[in-house]
Amino acid sequence: MAKWGMVIDISRCTGCYCCFTACKDEYWDNDYPPYSAAQPKHGQFWVDLVKKERGTHPCVKVAYIPVLCMQCDDAPCVKAAKDGAVYKRPDGIVIIDPQKAVGQRQMVDTCPYHVIFWNEEKQLPQKCTFCVQRLEDGKIPRCVQACPSDALVFGDLDDPKSNVSKILASQKTEVLSPERKAKPRVYYLGVPKLFIAGSVVYGDVDECAEGVAVTLMDQSTRKSTETSTNNFGDFEFDGLGAGKYSVKFECKGYAAKTINVDLKTDNYLGAVNLTRAKP
Repeated sequence: MAKWGMVIDISRCTGCYCCFTACKDEYWDNDYPPYSAAQPKHGQFWVDLVKKERGTHPCVKVAYIPVLCMQCDDAPCVKAAKDGAVYKRPDGIVIIDPQKAVGQRQMVDTCPYHVIFWNEEKQLPQKCTFCVQRLEDGKIPRCVQACPSDALVFGDLDDPKSNVSKILASQKTEVLSPERKAKPRVYYLGVPKLFIAGSVVYGDVDECAEGVAVTLMDQSTRKSTETSTNNFGDFEFDGLGAGKYSVKFECKGYAAKTINVDLKTDNYLGAVNLTRAKP
């Protein structure tokens, strides 16, 4: 039997909300017994886009992070449910029984990812089911089908030939909130981290400094990364963790310059002026 999972590439998500719209179309006013009751028109986001803004003017980055039920292998909702109202199928999908779960609002607060919603009219907790009714018909989840940029990759985690398994084997993925230890089955590529950026200027002529060698050193590990400024004098180091770094600028004919950064949040260094080297 397949073990279903998903990889979400945040760098490919454009924030178009096709996944959200497709999910709403699939579940609003549609019952799929014994897996789910109809989703209300408003107030539930079985797949949501969390907007993540980083940096400050003029260097601002925006990412959209699709968030849905993580189909956790150690799901807190399963433990919190009474009378077997939440169960995990052999294929890994976590199901909230739409009949047994009536009145069990305690499940909403147990989810570490906040993706269980309360249906006030039906007095029922509800969430994403990986479109299990479609899987049983040989189809893929609606959100995956609707994504125009292929940001959502779905497949069998136990099949090494599946696209999702190939990504997990070849690329560095991560899960959201690993400290919760819920063992989610939804993995992510390109989760936004911290960055250091800036613009280098030839101070003597007040022009953009293209081709300047910029070296970033992690002061704790002494590991370094190199880049060079573009034709606008801009440079950037992304995917960084919090910590202390040094940024060194080197260009023929100009004095080398080093800036120390205690990185706690995204840091735009602004204009970095280089001065002519002394003869």
